[in-house]
Amino acid sequence: MRAKIALEYYVLDVFSNTSYKGNPLSVVFTDGNLELEVYQNIAKEFGYSETSFVYYSAEQKALNVRSFTPIGFEIDGAGHNLLGAVCGALLKKIPIFEEQEEHNRFVIMKNAPIPITVKFDPETHYPIVQMHQKSAVIKQQIPTYKIAIALGLKIKDLEIDMLVPTVVETEVAHTMVPLRNSKLLNECTPDSKLLIEISKEYQFEGFYCFSISDPSEDHIVEARFFNPIIGIEEDPATGTAAGPLIGFLTKNRYAAPNKEYKILQGVKLNQASVIEVMERKNDILVGGSSVITMRGELYI
Repeated sequence: MRAKIALEYYVLDVFSNTSYKGNPLSVVFTDGNLELEVYQNIAKEFGYSETSFVYYSAEQKALNVRSFTPIGFEIDGAGHNLLGAVCGALLKKIPIFEEQEEHNRFVIMKNAPIPITVKFDPETHYPIVQMHQKSAVIKQQIPTYKIAIALGLKIKDLEIDMLVPTVVETEVAHTMVPLRNSKLLNECTPDSKLLIEISKEYQFEGFYCFSISDPSEDHIVEARFFNPIIGIEEDPATGTAAGPLIGFLTKNRYAAPNKEYKILQGVKLNQASVIEVMERKNDILVGGSSVITMRGELYI
């Protein structure tokens, strides 16, 4: 019987400075790539919406990140899975930028470089990571009645001026779903089977439901995210959807370019998360910080 190999892991709460808020992410530190089944088994064991596996690649001169859902689906895109992985590596004092130029920092995910910017909070000293997503691409609109039925709402509940449910993509394609107010947002009860059928029919992943906040609030919208097609019933913070949303809002003049906004998510789950977003000329910034809540060893 061969000896088991121990791997260190952190559990971080992402898009939060407070433990047990934000979006929990397990980050497993490896010495290189593992077998696919090992990734899948570990992600299933943790049971979080995503588990990230990281190691520093001397060949790529960058942090290498792979992320899996509990049902074994490997994801890409610059979301909480990537932000938490970078924060975890920095908090572990891995010199992930040692061989990179200061103005050209990046990590590798599924063999593709994703640009990032990092600064540190002057009080907590936690890293604040901004991921550079691609500019938003507005795709097709989805019939309002289909999503209304799937959310247990009426068609009129999904009407905000001229906004209608629309597929938008930066790294990953999600549908932006406008709701009239936060009460409707937090009371809706999605039918996962119907959501999956819509996702398959129109070829996108998740549903980012949002309501426009009062100008007195410090966040531009409150949001909820459902992505049952990859095994996520509801996510408390979703970077891959926050980027497309600020692009969608900016193109519809609900937000201005080159201005930072905050998106509040996870309230319904009692895991309030704050995602910082900004649309720029050639990219969209999605950022925030993370805090280590647990650490330990696992065995393979």
